[in-house]
Amino acid sequence: MKSIQTEIIINASKEKVWQALTDFENYPNWNTFIVSIEGELKEGARLKNKLMLNGKENNFTPKILKVVPNEHFEWLGKAPLGTFNGQHYFKLESISPNQTKLIHGEKFSGWLRGIIMKKIGTATRDSFIQMNKNLKKLVES
Repeated sequence: MKSIQTEIIINASKEKVWQALTDFENYPNWNTFIVSIEGELKEGARLKNKLMLNGKENNFTPKILKVVPNEHFEWLGKAPLGTFNGQHYFKLESISPNQTKLIHGEKFSGWLRGIIMKKIGTATRDSFIQMNKNLKKLVES
């Protein structure tokens, strides 16, 4: 398995960060990586996600695995025949009442993960970092 994990400190409460992170309708206004999400944030639900990577639009329909309000949510996206899977997660840790650490990452599996990650791994990590920065800017403004 390969994985990417990023972190950023946001000067806001976990609740405020959670509110922005789970306001899917607002994603097109601030998120340059996951440019849209449609669907309900509940375990077992399917989302319709659109992301931009290396200037290309990618659509996928992950299944939500876990939702813990103000703390954590994750989904699993799968490519056909087990070729490439991504378990994407967002975790919020309170540092103080007005400071939160966002841990944003993804664990990759599937028999093509090595080849695919060599091709998109750096761009994916950079996109996670940019999304984190955009979220920080949104929440702190």
